[in-house]
Amino acid sequence: MATLVEKIKALSTSLAQETVGNRHHLHMHPELSFQETKTQAFVESQLNAWGIPNSRLANTGVVAIIEGKNPTKKVVALRADMDALPIIETNDVPYKSQNPGVMHACGHDVHTSSLLGTAHILQSIKEDFEGTVKLIFQPAEEKAPGGASIMIKEGVLENPKPVSIFGQHVATNVTVGKIGFREGMYMASTDELYIKVIGKGGHGAMPDACIDPIVIASHIIVAMQQIISRNKNPKFPSVLTFGKIEGLGATNVIPDEVNIAGTFRAMDETWRAEGLEKMKKLAEGIADAMGGQAIFEVLKGYPFLQNNPELTRKAKAAAIAYMGEENVVDLDLWMAGEDFAFYTHHVDACFYRLGIRNEAKGITSGVHTPTFDIDEDALAIGPGLMAWLAVNELSL
Repeated sequence: MATLVEKIKALSTSLAQETVGNRHHLHMHPELSFQETKTQAFVESQLNAWGIPNSRLANTGVVAIIEGKNPTKKVVALRADMDALPIIETNDVPYKSQNPGVMHACGHDVHTSSLLGTAHILQSIKEDFEGTVKLIFQPAEEKAPGGASIMIKEGVLENPKPVSIFGQHVATNVTVGKIGFREGMYMASTDELYIKVIGKGGHGAMPDACIDPIVIASHIIVAMQQIISRNKNPKFPSVLTFGKIEGLGATNVIPDEVNIAGTFRAMDETWRAEGLEKMKKLAEGIADAMGGQAIFEVLKGYPFLQNNPELTRKAKAAAIAYMGEENVVDLDLWMAGEDFAFYTHHVDACFYRLGIRNEAKGITSGVHTPTFDIDEDALAIGPGLMAWLAVNELSL
């Protein structure tokens, strides 16, 4: 295996410029969620050029299979997401987005190009390992219901069925050359909350003739925070944030209704369901007690992301063998959401982070910003590491 590690490293390094070129192409031609037709075609063209069989799934997704020796012995899956965000890029780089208002601001161009690099490596060494690697190029991570949920419904985890799955994501707070892991719960579930508070509008000088939905909405917002502080098990993090309240009244006008929008995040599916039910009852109860009405709606998002502890420990050990212990770091809980979480509730999974930050080069912007970019030295690391994680897992 030591010889194979060096072989993979050498291939990852030698293919780095190819991987960077693929990243530039994808970055210049970003596509929004569920619209990744040109990205899909590009991925297919690369896989076909390397002789890797592939097929379409979830309309704009791609699934590919690389069989080593004794292909039925064990199956491992690797996943990358392909969609971009509705952001206007402000970077002044040769590979700047050519699709106005759309940008790869979350690193999905990195994920896709890196997995293509991994595919090229694995195809080159398929006589050196036993088992099968399933490559998942997934659409629509950024938009509910999430491309992962659709891929799963359409059978991406069947025929052949993987025993484990790995996902790689860029990390803007991790220095290039380093990799981050976390066992167990890692990222939060994400639900969008929409509350319409209906009252009776009128003149601001005659509140007695009105049912003020702004006052009702205010009570609902404050009271709901107590659901988090007084009902949630403190062992499990949870967040409730209301980022929008719209009344459309005036200094002397009480409106007929108020609309509130927010997000609820949790690290436990049982609490997630209980919390949403408590919020619904509280909103409706407060509004009713104050003479109004509350219509509570939830746009269900992604579940919480859980990294299988045993698989993650093995992956971390493999990463240390590949990169050195000083280059493998531990990650903190993160209350952001990620639709890779769907996979983690169906199969043993490990979602880890690829460092792309370089302060000396001024590469420090966060994801989902118009100045997001990466230190492309990471693209000499990511493909090889993922190939090694797959091969190592197949050998165990």
